[in-house]
Amino acid sequence: MSEIKLSAQLRDTFGKGSARQARRDSLTPGVIYGHGNDPKHVNVEAHGLMMALKTPNVLLSLDIAGAGTELVIPKAVQRHPLKRTISHVDFLIVQKGEKVTVEVPVVTEGELAAGGNLLETLLTTITVEAEATHIPTEVTVSIAGLEAGATVHASDLVLPAGTTLAVEGDIAVLQVVAPQAEEPAAEAAEGTEA
Repeated sequence: MSEIKLSAQLRDTFGKGSARQARRDSLTPGVIYGHGNDPKHVNVEAHGLMMALKTPNVLLSLDIAGAGTELVIPKAVQRHPLKRTISHVDFLIVQKGEKVTVEVPVVTEGELAAGGNLLETLLTTITVEAEATHIPTEVTVSIAGLEAGATVHASDLVLPAGTTLAVEGDIAVLQVVAPQAEEPAAEAAEGTEA
């Protein structure tokens, strides 16, 4: 995963008023923390940040005016409840070669065995530990030919090199269930008349 470069600036005013002003100026307030450093309060270019956050666990290189560059990953993203715009982001400082624990989306590929079986997704993401500069964008699971009763556990997932599970291997991720038989229409009508 390549890093995305964004410009940022340190902020020295806090509170709702300064945050609203930053958003009016097309900036998103955020905090950078980690590695025992004092937190840095920043404003980041809003559009570039919004586009970057479309990728889960994106690696960002924040060029902070007058304060150097920080390599970070988004740790917590707050959104406006109605507009869904980004209102604040917490960034975690990372270093090349360092391992981080993140949640990665689970994606399926292939078709289930014939028979109208249904795929039940129990986990949409899986927690893994990976090098900060090589975080996988997703974990792909083949469901080709799986029949009713089959379960895919976390230990069955094929992870990229250098990535390990950060959860128990026996946790169910997906399962295949048989379709439920529907009541015939005539019996359902008789039941409602009684």
